[in-house]
Amino acid sequence: MDLKNIKWTEEKFFKEREIILNHWPTGKGVDLQQAVDYLKKVPDHKNFAKKLVKAKEEGVTLAQPRAGVALMNEHIQLLQHLQNEGGADLLPSTIDSYTRQNRYDECERGIKESRAAGRSLLNGFPVVNHGVDGCKRVLEAVDLPLEARHGTPDARLLSEIIHAGGWTSNEGGGISYNIPYAKSVSIEKTILDWQYCDRLVGFYEEQGVSINREPFGPLTGTLVPPSTSNSVAIVEALLAAEQGVKNITVGYGQCGNLIQDVAAIRALEEQTYEYLKANGYNDVYVTTVFHQWMGGFPADEAKAFGVISTGAAAAALAGATKVIVKTPHEAIGVPTKEANAEGIKATKMTLNLLRGQKMPMSKELELEIAVIKAETKCMIDKLFELGHGDLAVGSVRGFEAGIIDIPFAPSKFNNGKMMPARDNNGAVRYLKAGNVPLTKELQDFNFKKLEERAKFENREVGFQMTVDDIFAVGKGKLVGRPEKKIVL
Repeated sequence: MDLKNIKWTEEKFFKEREIILNHWPTGKGVDLQQAVDYLKKVPDHKNFAKKLVKAKEEGVTLAQPRAGVALMNEHIQLLQHLQNEGGADLLPSTIDSYTRQNRYDECERGIKESRAAGRSLLNGFPVVNHGVDGCKRVLEAVDLPLEARHGTPDARLLSEIIHAGGWTSNEGGGISYNIPYAKSVSIEKTILDWQYCDRLVGFYEEQGVSINREPFGPLTGTLVPPSTSNSVAIVEALLAAEQGVKNITVGYGQCGNLIQDVAAIRALEEQTYEYLKANGYNDVYVTTVFHQWMGGFPADEAKAFGVISTGAAAAALAGATKVIVKTPHEAIGVPTKEANAEGIKATKMTLNLLRGQKMPMSKELELEIAVIKAETKCMIDKLFELGHGDLAVGSVRGFEAGIIDIPFAPSKFNNGKMMPARDNNGAVRYLKAGNVPLTKELQDFNFKKLEERAKFENREVGFQMTVDDIFAVGKGKLVGRPEKKIVL
């Protein structure tokens, strides 16, 4: 295995860069010294890393939407609308699916066809095709920091272009942008590719430029136990820190039980710092992101706003640094800019009302934090063991062994033996641990919680619970209760 969790030398990095920048013509538009000079001129209020630090120190939760269309002017208009009408605190550029697969020829066709059609025929902003100058145009047209949000297993060229264009945050990682997104890409390859992305950020940090990196927290967004997603986030934070990243946002996708959601964010932040410090990374600044509900949404807009506001409340009460906003059109498809702005406004109203309020510690919250941290520790410590101290090697071997097992992932490199379900209060538990190395005490805790639900519903603990839970929120409830049969 070529992979090692060791900071790339400049020689290795620059040798790789020559190859990467020749993948597509716009790569030749990246000049590293010009990029450093440009990034140093980006004002603090448009620097993602600095704005997150300020928000955390002030105890404020920021709101950030998802958004992206094919054409430059339309994309700028969309972001300006979300900034001015929606009141967003941070801006995204969601990247299209062709770019995520490095299929830039098809992006080019999509751009031309979008121009001819007068509307976006791509499901995002084809950032590589628009190039460095395009990124600068977007940044200079708005008053907020910009982040690329995508789902790209190989984001090396994308990362070069966005950072050279002044965008100061990049989402993703070698696990979180592989296992939930790709079928046949090896974890060894994507960790190597994301080491490059992180080394690029590390290089900018060495030149005095602050850039934020954000592992993708929700993973498949469907009944992911908090300790599973927290483990991936912590692993990716540690891998990024080794390459010189100094500003990291670890994330989590809303599960729906308020106490578990608050516990997950708090456990994630605490444990990320614990593992960073234990491994000698003492100068990394950690913030958190809470993703509003990633599963099925109700089609009714009023009900959708209920889901959005619940997610905003959980983010605020957890003390997350930012929240990723959903829209009332989630069940329909790509939202209009107006619907997207409405999702931000609903979120901001909830955040404003709850500003300064945090969920107080209780026995239930304390227990949930302890359980999540204990489960997470089982997984991460085993990865270190399998890698003989090398986390990158351990991560590859760990996925082969099913030590971390992401539910409903398309990747053939995911074990697929772990199965989750909700307990009687809607918290996500391990129905079947598979090869996830939980202690007997933790396995017993999870099964006991599921037995309480089974008894309440008068049925057996089993996979049908999982199936019912997947569709529950779309039907207006959190826990998938069996429908009562009417006896005539």
